Amino acid sequence: MLGYPGAGKTTTSKTIHELTGAAHLWADQERHKRFQNPTYSHQENQQLYEQMNQEAHDLLASGQSVIFDTNFNYFKDREHLRMLAAQAGALTKLIWVTVPKEIAHQRATADTHKQDNGFSNNMSDEDFKRLTDNLEPPRPDEACIEIDGTKVTPDYIRQKLGLG
Repeated sequence: MLGYPGAGKTTTSKTIHELTGAAHLWADQERHKRFQNPTYSHQENQQLYEQMNQEAHDLLASGQSVIFDTNFNYFKDREHLRMLAAQAGALTKLIWVTVPKEIAHQRATADTHKQDNGFSNNMSDEDFKRLTDNLEPPRPDEACIEIDGTKVTPDYIRQKLGLG
């Protein structure tokens, strides 16, 4: 998954899970399960993603499809996950959830109480800016499926993924 905070990655991930049965590995949920008061520190991120990467690898190696729901906004992180999938004999699809930056900003910094994700801690403007300014869009050689984060419905996702 790739996209601004507030773009609709989790809503898209949940919809894909419902349509396909793929395992939904949701970083925000896992972080809140594992850390009582998340700090988002480098050490915390390393612990979280080591465990999630292993879980993704194990699921893929067993033949299960996986939706890795987090901000893979950096090419190097997407490459690492492609390598992990290849080691398990799995193919990858990059899902790029896009919305205008203003909509993502509103969702991420002010409207989290309206979201059905169980978390209501609004992101600071500074964190939003840092994450969005550093987003690395898909490179030409990265095949991706672009999803409009303002249109996420089961029918729309089914059509975008070619599920018939």
